[in-house]
Amino acid sequence: MEHKEAVPEKMEAKSKALNSKKAVLKDVHSHTKKKIWMSPTFQGPKTLWLWRQPKYLWKSAPRRNKLDYYAIIKFPLTTKLAMEKTEDNSTLVFIVDVKANKHQTKQAVKKLCDIDVAKVNTLIQPDGDKKAYVCHVSDYDSLDVANKTGNHLSRILTELYNRIAQ
Repeated sequence: MEHKEAVPEKMEAKSKALNSKKAVLKDVHSHTKKKIWMSPTFQGPKTLWLWRQPKYLWKSAPRRNKLDYYAIIKFPLTTKLAMEKTEDNSTLVFIVDVKANKHQTKQAVKKLCDIDVAKVNTLIQPDGDKKAYVCHVSDYDSLDVANKTGNHLSRILTELYNRIAQ
């Protein structure tokens, strides 16, 4: 009886070996189609992208804004043409920082001179300075505004020079 049971085990082992032989000859991945690349470049799969978690900060403190109101307006221009513009067109003329844009110039004049600004025109002179023509609202008298601006700016400049000297 034992002899009869041993024969089916051999048959089973033989059939298992034949099946594995077929699989090897056929190739395991034979049922998948090969992808045809139409593009000359290879686009890799998108992998997981994690945010950095640094051990320390790159900058210990945020950068100081170097273009504050006092740095934007250098000085009011007091030439003959600038004075005529002030009297005729209610326009103040300033020399401003080259990096300052019209919005920054407008805010600086508003803050330092305490006037409402309607419009700012700028130009860069051949010597490299930027000139700003500041049109203020017609509610103010132009000469009073110019005098007030000159006095106010001279006071601010003396304060700055005193700070630097200390």
